Amino acid sequence: MKTIIAPSVLSADFAHLGRDVEMLHKSEAQWIHIDVMDGVFVPNISFGFPILQAIRKHTTKFCDVHLMIVQPEKYLKQFKEAGADHITLHFEGNWHLDSIIREIKSLGMSAGVALNPGTPVEVLKEVLPLLDVVLIMSVNPGFGGQKFIPYTIRKIKECKALIASTNASTKIQVDGGVGLANAKEIVEAGADILVAGNAVFGSENPTETISNLMKL
Repeated sequence: MKTIIAPSVLSADFAHLGRDVEMLHKSEAQWIHIDVMDGVFVPNISFGFPILQAIRKHTTKFCDVHLMIVQPEKYLKQFKEAGADHITLHFEGNWHLDSIIREIKSLGMSAGVALNPGTPVEVLKEVLPLLDVVLIMSVNPGFGGQKFIPYTIRKIKECKALIASTNASTKIQVDGGVGLANAKEIVEAGADILVAGNAVFGSENPTETISNLMKL
């Protein structure tokens, strides 16, 4: 399977968001990653339904929504209506994962669960067969531009082995500090989907950077 590149609009120029999303739409990137933060689950506030709706108007690409919020189950239908194709929520603080995952799928979206750097992959053993994606955070969530945490490579390998042991078809997504310098190692460890924010939008030629990530 070809690696999926999912640029994060958290690193886009919000004064020219339409322009940046149209650039992503024309690029080789298959997904667009949208980080939603509420200032409670993580110490930052990003954006919500209006921004997702605006992004949806400028692209038909797969909208990958990463919820870093408390009580995400309250808003699943609204995110679907705003244009989400996929929702990932965090293991940490969501004690009814099975029911939330099933609700996401009942709304016609694919479902993922994210793990913070300090959370072991084994906690997902029971729900792995239900998941389309496991998102391994390679930085502590809340802010873009952080450095990749080295032990993430080991976690990716452990997650790959756990998926194989449960006969699941779950994809592994990695988010945080991903760029041209480490993308090859991340993919070789077992990642299927790379989220890249600063690596794309901080480069001189974002479209070319996306293309180069695809090649790696």
